[in-house]
Amino acid sequence: MLSYDELTSPERELWDGFPEGRCVDLRTGVPEDDRVAGGGRWGPERTVRAAVIVALLLGANTTQPGAVAGLRLAGARISGRLNLAGARIAYALWLEDCWFEESVDLLGASTQTLVITGSHVPGIEAYSACVEGTLDLRRSVVQSLASSPFNHVRTALSLSDARVTGGMLLNGTEISAPGGWAVAAGGLVMEGGVTCRGGFVARGEVRLLGAQLPGGLFMQGAQLVSPGPRGTALALDNAVASTLDFSDGFTANGTTRLRGARISDNVTFAGAVLNGPPDGTSPSLAAPLMQAVDFDFTLAQPPSGSVDLRGAQVSNLHDGDHVWPDVVELDGFVYGSIKVSKDGERREAVGRRDSVAGRVAWVRRSPGYNPQPYEQLASWYRRAGHNDDARRVLLAKQRHRRRTLPWVARMWGNLLDATVGYGYRPWLAGVWLLALTLLGTLSFGAHSPSPVKQGEGAPFQPLVYTLDLLIPIGGLGQRTAWYWPNDGLQWLAYLLIAFGWMLTTAVIAGVTRALQKN
Repeated sequence: MLSYDELTSPERELWDGFPEGRCVDLRTGVPEDDRVAGGGRWGPERTVRAAVIVALLLGANTTQPGAVAGLRLAGARISGRLNLAGARIAYALWLEDCWFEESVDLLGASTQTLVITGSHVPGIEAYSACVEGTLDLRRSVVQSLASSPFNHVRTALSLSDARVTGGMLLNGTEISAPGGWAVAAGGLVMEGGVTCRGGFVARGEVRLLGAQLPGGLFMQGAQLVSPGPRGTALALDNAVASTLDFSDGFTANGTTRLRGARISDNVTFAGAVLNGPPDGTSPSLAAPLMQAVDFDFTLAQPPSGSVDLRGAQVSNLHDGDHVWPDVVELDGFVYGSIKVSKDGERREAVGRRDSVAGRVAWVRRSPGYNPQPYEQLASWYRRAGHNDDARRVLLAKQRHRRRTLPWVARMWGNLLDATVGYGYRPWLAGVWLLALTLLGTLSFGAHSPSPVKQGEGAPFQPLVYTLDLLIPIGGLGQRTAWYWPNDGLQWLAYLLIAFGWMLTTAVIAGVTRALQKN
């Protein structure tokens, strides 16, 4: 137990000011001398032992009636380890522009509002801690812990399974654990928002696996400089949040993972840069099974790696012409609408002449053949009232599928495509019928056939004769009444009969396929 006589001058000032929450400011007012980066050179006049801070927070100095006790300290060098593991702290802790010799240990602690701003801290361990208020680390530099019993990878800020009833402020904070975990906050429960704006920088992976963020995560302009051990810059797998804002220059040099994340409002990457991991083998964005209302993917530039949206569900997708990478995993991706910005407003991305071609090209960025992305796109066009565009998409689906079939099936597919467009362009059959009728009429009309039986049958009519050859069902009495002594014309008649059967079969097969699937 510390006695008052053992305290140094700055420690006594802190001790005396604690009962009434008075701030003790040890800064000199000279910018060069007050730079926190040089805090290791501060002398005894600016040094406070961590043990003194611990003693005060645990009730070593009684509170003063009529005042709110609290520890407020600025511009101090804090020697020793601030060990509050398991403590139940009833007072707020405010530390500004301080330099810590060793890490801060809040393992399993319960504390009031915790503010460590503009400071240099060699790691914060707050596994399973409870903060009744705000956790404020603005403008601080937090470096990796020498070791952590709960993280097998070196970590700078450990908040796994912690609970914060207020918000967490990381604006301007620099958290460094290169090759490790800058933030390990799996299972974190936040009742307020998490803000990482204003120059937030992380070196190492930011892990928020399964975190509950009802107040949202705001990382506008944040810089995730380097990934963790597996190439991941940000991991929000299975997180639950109201909003995820990665806009206004947000940059991730590594994979951004949102697998199974559930967002009740919007996810935005407007103006973001997703570089993906340096090795180029992992995706820039991995968001399979993600659920969100609005998904804004209007990036500043196309991602360097692939995008995985398999099984994701969003109500509204916002994108642009040049935001998707060469590979986009879309199998199982469900969306209610696609919108683009036009004249400062977001509108349904339909009606443009190149709309269907661009969207089909987008679907084909998905590796291999999967029918669902085509059917989903066609469904959206139908809901938007563009049935013709929907049919174009479904025709593109059949053409893509044809590439995966054996050569015999491909030949049959080519016939269906050329004659009736797989049933989505039945008017092509009319074009073929008109062309073949014209060919037969002109060819047969220039010559005279021989009757099968002299003096019997209707007079020869080239048009009716041609139609009789092309229509395989029924008869008009011309085909059986006349024949051609000219072998060339007789072979033309045979070919027209064959074309008639193929055309009829293709029409029936194509229309049946279209009706069954749509």
